[in-house]
Amino acid sequence: MKHLLKNIILAITFILIISSCGNQGKIMNGEIEIKEISRVIDSCIGWFKTKNFELSFSTVANDSNFLEIHPTNRVVRGFEQFRKNSEIFQRPEFQYGRHEIKDLTIHLSRSGDVAWFYCVLDDINTWKGQPANWENTRWTGVLEKREGRWVIVQQHFSFAVE
Repeated sequence: MKHLLKNIILAITFILIISSCGNQGKIMNGEIEIKEISRVIDSCIGWFKTKNFELSFSTVANDSNFLEIHPTNRVVRGFEQFRKNSEIFQRPEFQYGRHEIKDLTIHLSRSGDVAWFYCVLDDINTWKGQPANWENTRWTGVLEKREGRWVIVQQHFSFAVE
């Protein structure tokens, strides 16, 4: 009986150790995913510093379901419209100043293949030497993990009304 009790205690201890390691693995994987999602979000704006259009296009879903809503009345529907609207950034009159992402909050779905975020964006640029800034812009979005990489499928920018 004493031997049986000892084996039961050892088995329970072993099961608890194994299950806690599994949870630790999930936490570590979640942290890795959050870092990668954060990198994609930053690259979605930061590509403009070097005008790296390949980087820009790699951050968003390259299909007709992509959706981007601007603080103005403009809505970009689909990757092809996103690509066409990006042409203005090729012009030498449009220059990168800096960007800063503040208060970035990312949530990962239980399934691990969808995430949503919120942040405040300062996107500082010039157009023909004049400021063309989005300051204290609220930015929200949804990302999906497709073929092993995170892409933004929907994003919304807005200015606070004071």
